[in-house]
Amino acid sequence: MKLAYPIVLTPYEDHNGGYVVECPDMPGLVTGGDTLAEALYMAEDAASGWVLSELEAGKPAPKASDVESVKPEEPNGIVSLVVLDMDAYAQKYGKKAVRKNVTIPAWLDTYGEEQHMNYSQILRDGLEARYRKDLQDA
Repeated sequence: MKLAYPIVLTPYEDHNGGYVVECPDMPGLVTGGDTLAEALYMAEDAASGWVLSELEAGKPAPKASDVESVKPEEPNGIVSLVVLDMDAYAQKYGKKAVRKNVTIPAWLDTYGEEQHMNYSQILRDGLEARYRKDLQDA
């Protein structure tokens, strides 16, 4: 899932070249960097972490504001966009597991029990393989 959000970069008052970054669609998200490139990198990382926390809590990703409606509070503030690759970020940093119940034929369950199979691991391996294949095909 790719997402884009407007961000506001405000130059540091007492530091040459650095920026504070806020995302109006993510309450409480504040980060920054000593250069524009570092501030943009930190914005992507912080926003991805914010969205991942929401997704892992079962909430949807916030709706992005129209970039044209976002106005910086400071006259020298800059409005920009940050692009998030939530699939890559979740694959790298996601930790929450969810429980799923599945139904399989009784004969297959008997086989699985005899083989001491870990159903959760087999399902996860299969889903991850499918996910990787779908990424390659896209």
